[in-house]
Amino acid sequence: MPNPIPAPIDACACPLCGQPNLCAMEIAKTTGEPVGQCWCVNVSFSPELLARVPPAAERKACICQVCATKATHA
Repeated sequence: MPNPIPAPIDACACPLCGQPNLCAMEIAKTTGEPVGQCWCVNVSFSPELLARVPPAAERKACICQVCATKATHA
């Protein structure tokens, strides 16, 4: 039996919750317009939070601000 083809990773969706991640780089790619500095450049992501990202989405989709904030206040 052939292996199923994995669904493509949506670079504009948070790999943890599936909501829009508002990644400035992805918005710029999609629109062709620069949007300035991304919200995430001034945020530290803990190793524990990063470990929750599914392997298929690592370095392909950004964690959203809501998930990042929840992790720092947990």
